[in-house]
Amino acid sequence: MYPPELLYTKEHEWIRVDESIGTIGITDHAQSELGDIVFVELPKPGDAVTALESFGTVESVKAVSELFSPVTGEVTAVNAKLQNNPELINSDPHGEAWLIRVRLKDRRETESLMSADEYEKYIQEEKGD
Repeated sequence: MYPPELLYTKEHEWIRVDESIGTIGITDHAQSELGDIVFVELPKPGDAVTALESFGTVESVKAVSELFSPVTGEVTAVNAKLQNNPELINSDPHGEAWLIRVRLKDRRETESLMSADEYEKYIQEEKGD
């Protein structure tokens, strides 16, 4: 269910790292917990993000949730599709609905993130199963 090429956080974000660029999004678990997503607030290219700190919000019909960066770096791109189609997050959270791309300051930060298997176990533990 969770793509093995991605790394995951306990805050339910994912990152795909290619060289020094990380593409960040929210997980399928997160979007299903949020419900229908109606708005996304994201940083602008050139903005700095810090590992484990908020970089924006995602708003659903149920709640507004903060987005937390898995890494420290500089935003190089923002998914413009989400401005007019935030519901893409519900239909393709691990693909077309990526949120931001970041030039990593220190790739070693990704070493503390979870693999797909570890993330699935974490979700089960969080649910109390």
